[in-house]
Amino acid sequence: MKIRKILAITLSVCMMGCAFAGCGSDNAAETSKGDAQNAEDKSSASDDAETKGESKGYVFETGGVEIAVDMDMSTLEDKLGEPVSYFEEPSCAAQGIAKLYTYASYEVDTYPDGDKDLVASIILKDDNVATAEGIDLSMTKADVVEKYGEDYEESEGCIVYAKDGMKLKFILDGENLAAIEYNSAVLD
Repeated sequence: MKIRKILAITLSVCMMGCAFAGCGSDNAAETSKGDAQNAEDKSSASDDAETKGESKGYVFETGGVEIAVDMDMSTLEDKLGEPVSYFEEPSCAAQGIAKLYTYASYEVDTYPDGDKDLVASIILKDDNVATAEGIDLSMTKADVVEKYGEDYEESEGCIVYAKDGMKLKFILDGENLAAIEYNSAVLD
């Protein structure tokens, strides 16, 4: 189990490095927020996306807060609480600043869209959190296929489910899960 957690963290760091690679910046800022815990707010952030007519695709929920790709991060920040760490850098995907909010068991990466910061990806880092459908990092590819079905794309050590313009990616280490990512179409 420790090896899976280490692998998941390593993959997560590598993926974020790739997301920011090529952007280069002397203005990158990182702040550590200590051992902050996630807020347990039972209100739903998905109402904002639904009232604007946005499709949600697969949604991650933590502490009663739903997070969907392309949601406005400003509607989530107070509900999620203080992140363990925060990082920002000029965006490769759009004009402005990309931000990475790291929480105890997951990360939220944003991209700029005008004056908003929208969720680009959500990365589950350990088995303390799960998808809304109940899949966590202690499970296998067979568990994922049983829960989500056979309608997926498989390539380079991962299986990907697409829904409403977003992708839910399960990164594999053999037959075991190493990481789970919710990705906006902006990352394609």
